[in-house]
Amino acid sequence: MDGPVDAIDRRLLELLREDASRPLKTLAAEVGLSRSSVRDRIVRMQAQGVIRRYTIETPAQDGALSAICMLRLLRTPDMRVVESVTAMPEVVRCDALSGEIDLLVEVAAADAAALNETRDRIAALPGVVEVTTSVVLTRY
Repeated sequence: MDGPVDAIDRRLLELLREDASRPLKTLAAEVGLSRSSVRDRIVRMQAQGVIRRYTIETPAQDGALSAICMLRLLRTPDMRVVESVTAMPEVVRCDALSGEIDLLVEVAAADAAALNETRDRIAALPGVVEVTTSVVLTRY
């Protein structure tokens, strides 16, 4: 199958983003195709440059930047926001709070630019009203 990325391809990409080591058998079951069809789709997306590499994301190491993002939501609970935020590889934890702040999100980023990009993605989520970000200076 040549051509543009379709809904099944997008679902495969989503599953691979969550866990690139997921077996073909599992992927096939998730999208309702045979293993060989899933393998063909992955090979095609690699050839087209849709999948360029596989990488490992790890939580912040020494020297990496850590921040706390405090989110106010349009309504609570909003599980769409929680699911979107916790799916981001930079997010270390996400806690629901009582009071004016609805979600407390810890982010680990390689540098300020990466932190900014993650913060912008969080702020752009439907249902997020406001994001206040504080960089962690010291952990005790």
